[in-house]
Amino acid sequence: MKTAPKKVITGWAMYDWANSAYNLVITSTIFPAYYEAVTGDGNDATSHDTVRILGREFINTSLYTYALGIAFLLVAILSPLLSSIADYKGNKKSFLFFFCTMGSIACGALYFFDKTNLAYGLACLIVACVGFWGSLVFYNSYLPEIAAPEDQDKVSAKGFAMGYTGSVLLQIICFVFILKPGLFGITVGKASQISFLLVGIWWWGFAQFALSRLPKGTPLEKKSDSGSIFNKGYKELNKVWNQLSHLPVLKRFLGAFFFYNMGVQTVMLAATLYGKSELNIPITNLIIAILIIQLVAIPGAFLIAKLSERIGNFNALMITLSVWIILCVIGYLLPRDGINEFYGLAVLVGFVMGGIQSLSRSTYAKLMPETKDTASFFSFYDVTEKIAIVIGMFSFGYINEFTGSQRNAVLALVVFFVIGLILLIFASGTQHKKSEVT
Repeated sequence: MKTAPKKVITGWAMYDWANSAYNLVITSTIFPAYYEAVTGDGNDATSHDTVRILGREFINTSLYTYALGIAFLLVAILSPLLSSIADYKGNKKSFLFFFCTMGSIACGALYFFDKTNLAYGLACLIVACVGFWGSLVFYNSYLPEIAAPEDQDKVSAKGFAMGYTGSVLLQIICFVFILKPGLFGITVGKASQISFLLVGIWWWGFAQFALSRLPKGTPLEKKSDSGSIFNKGYKELNKVWNQLSHLPVLKRFLGAFFFYNMGVQTVMLAATLYGKSELNIPITNLIIAILIIQLVAIPGAFLIAKLSERIGNFNALMITLSVWIILCVIGYLLPRDGINEFYGLAVLVGFVMGGIQSLSRSTYAKLMPETKDTASFFSFYDVTEKIAIVIGMFSFGYINEFTGSQRNAVLALVVFFVIGLILLIFASGTQHKKSEVT
C-alpha cells in the first residue's frame, strides 16, 4: 500500500484543525469555567457548589462529569452499529458530515445557555460531545486507508499537530473577547457565549474543506444481499469480533489502552474544573495554562513519534505512561492558589498528552490486519476508548462526591495508569508478526 497524495493527507489533517476547537474551547477552557461560574455561588472561597436537577442535589463539578459520562456512553452504544453500516454501505464520509453538523450546531446553541436553563445547557453539552466523538470514529478509520504502515505514526502526529494549531488560533480569538469584553460592549459571560457560537462556525466551516478532499468509501454490499441494513451492520461487527479473537496482541493492547485511557481522558476532561474549583486558579490563568498545553503538545506529538521510531511503539508508550503516573501524583500535591506550579504541570501534561493519543491511534492501526472494514475495526477502538471514559468520568465524579475532594479523585487515576502500564508490558512481550510495533 502507498500513502495517499499530500492533498488527501492535508485534507484529513484539516478535520483535526476544524474539530479541535470544540476540544479546546468547550471541553478544556472557556465552557468548563463558564459552567462553574453560572452554577456556582460567586464565592471563590467555596470549593464545592451544589445544584439541584431531576429532584436531586449534585456537586456542580460532579454533575458536569456525569453529563459527559452519559454522552460517551451514547457514543459507545451508537458507534459500533453506525461504523459497521458505514463500512457496509461505503458512506463513512456521510456519517462524518452528520456528526460534525450535529456537534457544531450544539456548540452554537450553547450561546443561549445561562443560569436559568441548566438542563438545556447540559443537553447541548451532551449532543456536542456525541457529535465530536461520533465523528472521530469515521475520521480515525481513514488513517489505515490513506497512510502506509511506515507512515502512520507521522500522519497521525500531523493530524494532532494541525488540531492543536487550529484550536489555539480560535482560542486566541476567543481570549480577546474574554479578556477585553469592554472593547466590544459586552460582559464576560456574553463573551463566553460568543465563543461557543464561534466554535460551531469554525468546526463546521473548516470541516467542509476536509470533507472535500477525503476519498469516498467503497461499499462492501452485494446485490444478492438481503435483509435489514441494521442486521447487516451487526453481522459486520460479529465478523470483526471473530477476527479480533485471533489477534492476541491487538486484544492485549486494547486491554492496556482501556485502562490507561481512563486516566488520560479524565485528566483532559476534568482539568479545568479541578484548577478552578479545587486549586482556585483564576479563569485567565486557566486559559493560559491550557494554551501552554496545546502549544507544547505539538512538538510532544512529533517527538514521541520519533521516539517510537527508535525504540518501538510499545516501549515509547510505556515511558509515556510512567510520566503520566508521576504527573497525577504532582497534580494531587499542587497547593491551592499555586499558579506557577499549575503552569509547570501544564507544560509536562502538554508534552505527553498529544504523544500518547497520537501513538495509541497509530499503534492500533499498525496492529490491525489488512481489511476493508476499517470503520468497523476502529469502532472497537472507539468503543474501548468511550467506555473507558465513561468509567473514568463517573469514578471521578463519585469519588469527588463521596470524599468531598477532587484531589482524591486525581490520585485515584494513578490506579488506571498503573494497570494500563502492566497490561502494556504483557502485550509487548507477546510475539507477533508486525515487528515495527515492538
